[in-house]
Amino acid sequence: MTIKNYINGEFLNPIGDQWLDNYCPSDGSIYGKIPNSFIEDVDLAYESANSAFSEWSQTTLDTRSRILIKISELLETNLDRFAEAESKDNGKPLSLAKSIDIPRAASNFRFFGNAITQFSSESHESVGQNAINFTLRQPIGVVGCISPWNLPLYLFSWKIAPALAAGNCVIAKPSEVTPMTAFLLGEICNDAGLPKGVLNIVHGLGETCGQAIIEHPKIKAISFTGGTATGAKIAQVAAPMFKKLSLELGGKNPNIIFADCDFEKMLDTTIRSSFSNQGQICLCGSRIFVESNIYPRFKEEFVSKVKELKVGHPSDNLTKVGAVVSKSHKEKIMSYLKSAENEGGKILCGGYESVVSGFENGYYIAPTVIEIESNNCRLNQEEIFGPIVTIMPFETEEEVLQMANDVPYGLSASIWTQNMNRALRMSKSIEAGIVWINTWMMRDLRTPFGGVKQSGVGREGGMEALKFFTEQKNICISYD
Repeated sequence: MTIKNYINGEFLNPIGDQWLDNYCPSDGSIYGKIPNSFIEDVDLAYESANSAFSEWSQTTLDTRSRILIKISELLETNLDRFAEAESKDNGKPLSLAKSIDIPRAASNFRFFGNAITQFSSESHESVGQNAINFTLRQPIGVVGCISPWNLPLYLFSWKIAPALAAGNCVIAKPSEVTPMTAFLLGEICNDAGLPKGVLNIVHGLGETCGQAIIEHPKIKAISFTGGTATGAKIAQVAAPMFKKLSLELGGKNPNIIFADCDFEKMLDTTIRSSFSNQGQICLCGSRIFVESNIYPRFKEEFVSKVKELKVGHPSDNLTKVGAVVSKSHKEKIMSYLKSAENEGGKILCGGYESVVSGFENGYYIAPTVIEIESNNCRLNQEEIFGPIVTIMPFETEEEVLQMANDVPYGLSASIWTQNMNRALRMSKSIEAGIVWINTWMMRDLRTPFGGVKQSGVGREGGMEALKFFTEQKNICISYD
């Protein structure tokens, strides 16, 4: 399968005719080629986007809304095709791609297709001064959207849908590790009637293609989701160029379990929050803190349930844990497991590479639970982004709050308790952009999404995304 760049509504080879191998995580095979694009390809995409901007930015809200909703409908019609491509490209269970990834991508287009029709400007009467101020929100121009490999189309659409809805033209780069569904999206956009040049998808490496987008002097905003170290490098380039910047970065999220929780609901949800998508979700609760008087019960029952999770080929309907995304990522995860015992960790289950019969070259890791003695170990301070969680007991609310906040990250947290006073106290004090109480990953697309500290800058989602992709202009009228 040969993937091509999508520029000006057409599928093009990279200008330099250089290509990258595309690997299948479930069996380790090379099953396609993707463009290895450079600045010349980004320049071509920019010219296409810039030429389309004047017309697209003046397109009626009704027209933009109709096109985005049509994209959503076509994604739903092609659910099986996109889910199979996502599963093969990423290694995630096909059942997950069908139930979460592709439906959420469709929802993103539908949500912002509707939201733009409700996106209003503000006016202020200056009483006593005979003046009225009103504020326009106008599209920025050509913007860059760079998305990660863990939720490929889900997060790709999360960026480009609000950018397009707001009237911008987009140069988008999906991860070179998982390019397939972004490539297929180009076909959907053409079928939906998206004008040529409004969306351009350029494939390639972050250090070349991605860097060219970030450094381009006429691309006015960058929305990036990915690792914290990469986000810092992007900020170093984009900030001195006065680009608008949205960074959704890493997480090391606490899952705090009090003794008065609904134990069965908590246990089932904690299995999901630990190992969904092989733990490759920035919102996974990778640090589990359990109140000491229920800790023995939790440890026994949690480990027992984790051992029951089937590691298998993504196409198997019984598979709960598929392949991690790449060989290099598997090696990174395994390096943490090798150092666990040196840091005082005790592996309670997992801790090894799994072998799936018939797919021995795939990138499989057994879901792993490690009991630790201190929150200060690397296992709890660094983002591993794999099927690994740590557990440890705590005695008091104050103690667990201190441990929850004692990391460089601040993306999300989960709190399990029936005591609403405690839940609200903790929610206010936890350093995170998102707090779930007695649940996990329950998302409302209207709410702001993002983190604090090294988890990012800015907010995505809902009207926050439309605000990011527009510039405010205040107009003051004086009258007699």
